[in-house]
Order: sequence, then structure tokens, then C-alpha cells
Amino acid sequence: MFIGHFAPALVAAAHPKAPNLGLLFVGAQLVDFGFFAFVLAGIEHLRIVPGITAMNGLDLYHMPYTHSLAGSLVWGAAFALLIHAPTKNAVGAWIAGAVVVSHWPLDLLVHRPDLTLAGSPPMLGFGLWNHPAIAMPLEILVIGGAVLFYLSRTQAKAGSGRLPLVLLVVLLAAFQAIDWFGPPPEEFDPSIAVMALLSYSIAALAAWWLGRSREPRKDAQQSAATL
Repeated sequence: MFIGHFAPALVAAAHPKAPNLGLLFVGAQLVDFGFFAFVLAGIEHLRIVPGITAMNGLDLYHMPYTHSLAGSLVWGAAFALLIHAPTKNAVGAWIAGAVVVSHWPLDLLVHRPDLTLAGSPPMLGFGLWNHPAIAMPLEILVIGGAVLFYLSRTQAKAGSGRLPLVLLVVLLAAFQAIDWFGPPPEEFDPSIAVMALLSYSIAALAAWWLGRSREPRKDAQQSAATL
């Protein structure tokens, strides 16, 4: 799961009290931001084992602080508090925290059994990375449906063109194509972590621009005003 992780952010951003889409994109990949930063720091670990799954060779053998369910809940709570502190927007904070936590169940679908509840066995994962004919269409359907949902619940602000939307869609498609069809690495190199962090950051910046160019439809704003 790569760009599919951004689907909850797009769905959540349609709520009138949600934070900017760019912040939600950060939240959607926050545990991966943490994971690759921890990998570079030597706190969590991965290695490349060609053929370990049909779709990639990532052996994510030590990631208790980011990819356990308990870890995801902690990251989600921290992100919610970070959103709430300057805005006092409790609804937006809950939404942001939920987007962070959504990362874990989406990973559960595709990962081999390398996820945990609290950093120790049992090891969990449904392993759809071993079934590309299921995993690839599923990711496209998830992110495509989320984009359509977001567009159906929001409207372009006056004077905003389609460039932010086009840019984000093109970037996401390009990142996913590289992930699926790019040459697989033979061994782990720190540049893998750096490139992952860079791609998440670029996607978040594009999403921030799109979020600035759109707003919830008036009927959604009226509904939110009653909450």
C-alpha cells in the first residue's frame, strides 16, 4: 500500500472542520515518516530480501514503534494533540488522529505477517503483496474512489483552476508507477529511506495546494454548523 494510504486523508478532508488536505496527507503517512526516519537513525530496521513477496523485497523485520497497532495509536494521539493545540478544533483533531491510525489497517491488508499489536508476536498481515492481481486494482480503486468522493463533497474556490488537482493526481500516479514498475533494489541503501521521505513530502505539498484551492460545498458547511 502506497498511494492508497492517502485515501482516508481525501475522504476526511471533505469534512468542513477537517484540517487542510496537506496536513492530512502528512497524517496518512506519519508512521512511515517516523519509520524511515527511525531507519536512518538505526532505531527500526529493514532489509531487502528479493522474492520475499511477489511485489517487493522489503523485509520489515523490526518496526515496533511505528507499525504496531499500539504505536499507531500513539502517533495518532500525538498528531491530534498537535493539531488541536493551535486551532482548538476538537473535531479536526479527532479527524486528523483517525487518519494517522488508518495507516495500520491498510497495511494489514497488504503486508506479509510483519505487523504487531504492541511490538511483539503475534505477527499479522494478510499478504496481498503476494497477489498483485488483487493488490494493484484494489489500490487504484481505493485511491480513485477517495478522489471522486473528495471532489463530490468540495468545490473549487473562485479563481482556482484545475492545476492543483491535476498536479496531485499526476504525482500520485507517477509515484505509484515507480513503486510498482521501477527496478527493485538488491540491497538496502539509505537513499531508499530518503527518497521515500521526499516522495511523501512532495505529495503533501501538492495536497496542501489542492486543499487551499477547494472548500466544502455549502450544504456540507451548513450541516457542520449544527455540530
